[in-house]
Amino acid sequence: MAVPKQHRSKSRQGQRRMHIHLNVPEITVCPKCGKPILPHTVCQACGFYKGREVIDILGKLDKKEKKKKQKEMAQREKESKTEKSLSMEDLSRK
Repeated sequence: MAVPKQHRSKSRQGQRRMHIHLNVPEITVCPKCGKPILPHTVCQACGFYKGREVIDILGKLDKKEKKKKQKEMAQREKESKTEKSLSMEDLSRK
């Protein structure tokens, strides 16, 4: 049976294990709905990936939830359009 010849100090042990840790995942914002998502994944809130609808989120909901979700998505789109349309005055200020 293998037996270590020398005692490994806590410092050496820590140096060996320095790279054994969890990384915090990067979180991006969905360009369609603005919810935080992991990169390279389909948004669970709106079902869009790279500007295309991949999953029909509204098809799974009942009538009441569908109406509420449509209203919420329309409001977010309206807010994003108003932010993007800037006048020449606003652009010169920035």
